[in-house]
Amino acid sequence: MFDEAPLVSTPDAQPPAGGEAAWIVGAGGGRLRAALWRPEGRPRGSVILSGGRTEPIEKYYEVIGEFLERGFVVLAHDWRGHGLSSRFLPDRLKGHAKGYKGFLADFDALLAAYQSQLPKPWVAVGHSMGGCLTLLALAHGDSRFAGAVLSAPMLGVRTGKTSVGKARFAARLQVLLGRANRYLQGQPGRPFDDDFEANVLTHDRARFARNCGLVAAEPQLALGAPTWGWLDFAFRATAFLAKPEHLRSVTIPVMILSAGEDKLVDNAAQAAAARQLPQGKLIQVPGAYHEILMETDEMRNIFLRVFDALTGRVAPKPATGPKPTAAAPAAAPKAEAKPAEAPKPAVEPVKPAVAETPKPVAAPPAAAVAPAAQPKPAAAPKAKAPAKTTEAKAAAPKAAAPKTAAPKAAAAPKKAPAAKAAAPKADAKAPAAKKPAAAKAAAPKAPAAKAAAPKVAAPKTAAPKAAAKPAAPKAAAAKPAATAKKPAAAKKPAAKKPAPVA
Repeated sequence: MFDEAPLVSTPDAQPPAGGEAAWIVGAGGGRLRAALWRPEGRPRGSVILSGGRTEPIEKYYEVIGEFLERGFVVLAHDWRGHGLSSRFLPDRLKGHAKGYKGFLADFDALLAAYQSQLPKPWVAVGHSMGGCLTLLALAHGDSRFAGAVLSAPMLGVRTGKTSVGKARFAARLQVLLGRANRYLQGQPGRPFDDDFEANVLTHDRARFARNCGLVAAEPQLALGAPTWGWLDFAFRATAFLAKPEHLRSVTIPVMILSAGEDKLVDNAAQAAAARQLPQGKLIQVPGAYHEILMETDEMRNIFLRVFDALTGRVAPKPATGPKPTAAAPAAAPKAEAKPAEAPKPAVEPVKPAVAETPKPVAAPPAAAVAPAAQPKPAAAPKAKAPAKTTEAKAAAPKAAAPKTAAPKAAAAPKKAPAAKAAAPKADAKAPAAKKPAAAKAAAPKAPAAKAAAPKVAAPKTAAPKAAAKPAAPKAAAAKPAATAKKPAAAKKPAAKKPAPVA
């Protein structure tokens, strides 16, 4: 379909398996480089990854691998003037730009070219300039995305000792005078500099060295200092996003991560944007330099937790294990020994990140017992799964990057046949007529609605343990249907915004 493009690799930077790089035609005929990766198994959705100024696809191999592990198709690309895509000027080291509309046209061409290979939902991930352009696309009406996570987005530019007003005026004047192609500082800077001690991008020495090694291996990836034209573009793009009316039209969840020690972009502008976005959220990454995704593990994990929380809402991980509706009735005696009833309500608390709608999918278990109007076995009076979900909340700030919630969710469905076994037994006189008082108590806590998306780490305890001890049978008839029909009616998780990750 496309002409094949190269991917650079070094001993320290190897591309994830299965990637395919290609050349596509951008706006005005420019050649753009893109690369697509597919995960193993059925994908949860697609991540469109947009790097910042000077950043090629290769810099994000590690991040791409982490998205693949989470079950997403990943599309990464080089902006025009970056990486191996067409440059604006004959001097490849000049970091140039000609306004932001050309970037948006290229972005649209990229998505159109790969649309058929990108399963929904789509999640946008952008860093710095890439975060700015991603938000610009959303503000200009791109409605194909379900959510966005922006790492230190360029929503305001730091200008050092020069005021922003003076710098903006100077950039506009230089463009009007025909000097847009000139370097800001009269020289290309030091694109091949490998001095870790002087860098203001990351505290992680190994990742810094890895990225320097990529540029050394393929000098065509290098990009030098910006031109007056690029600075003018940056001011015009950020000015557009500074207007509240432009951000209020972006109704999808947008998570903005702000680097605590950023020396390149304006954190105050990020906070202002988060306030104006209808579903915007600002998350601080204390101590981080500008490149959060290239930072130390502790800082990177904050980003990954935010990503997991958002994708848990907009792209839930497909359920694993046998479907309850396909289960056949089992022998009746085992139904009383291990009444692992209502697998779905028991599993839901283990997915705090799925804040969309904890749908009452308990219908299959209810259908299994409907013929005899039998009450469902109690969900264990000593069930402590919701409490442990709360513990998972508290541990979020220091937790390692979660591998997506509900790893043991399949355990409960395996016991579902036992719960249905009571139905075929004609002579059984309501053997499961246990008073589901404990189930009523546990149901309001089931969704774990207070698990704020950004803070949530992977739950440490699987809810199926709740069925370990059946409630003592009682002779009195019960009406469990009224209790089990609305397991998640207590609270509406989707109505809460994710709380900032400390």
